[in-house]
Amino acid sequence: MIIAIDGPAASGKSTTAKLVAKKLKVTYLDTGAMYRAVTLQLLRSKIDFVDIDKVSAILDDLIIDMFDHKGVNIVKINNEDVTGEIRSSNVTKYVSEVSALLSVRESMVVMQREIGHKTDCVIEGRDIGTIVFPNADYKFFMVADIKMRAKRRLKEMKQFGIVKSVKEVISELESRDQKDSSRDNSPLRKAKDAIEIDTSNLSIDEQVDKIIDHIKIK
Repeated sequence: MIIAIDGPAASGKSTTAKLVAKKLKVTYLDTGAMYRAVTLQLLRSKIDFVDIDKVSAILDDLIIDMFDHKGVNIVKINNEDVTGEIRSSNVTKYVSEVSALLSVRESMVVMQREIGHKTDCVIEGRDIGTIVFPNADYKFFMVADIKMRAKRRLKEMKQFGIVKSVKEVISELESRDQKDSSRDNSPLRKAKDAIEIDTSNLSIDEQVDKIIDHIKIK
């Protein structure tokens, strides 16, 4: 069983997907964290993103591990814990650009499909229901008011010691939305058969219940 949850940044995907997976006792896969991990590794390597050969070489040597620890989704690259570092402003600045690289997307899609074909899982991202798993059993597309999304992102940043103003975060989210929806490779868009959920005025529990209720009904 594949449950695909797509939507723009800070729309509530990650937290909701994690709790849905927990309630259903299936695997949770945060694809956004995977792309952030790749972005961090490329930035550390200080290579030009357009250098396809060097990008491919780094991808070939990159091992991404993800697991839950006391409610926190831990992310490791080559056995190094980078959970906090992948949320840095610098990674946020470049993750859309890196995510748009065909070689990166192809590599991540292969990895995501391998996981999805092995086990029942909840997978969240921006192209799960359209590209990665177009035949997913359930598809949802989450949206929310930009100010609410900014507040959620600020709360997330605070956990990692990152301090910004609401205005700064709104600007970053709008820029991210534009890049994600206009890229050539796997742009952010709602699958035709996805159920849209506006999370602006919903609590996390209400978001989770909406998805669980639909799955039970279907």
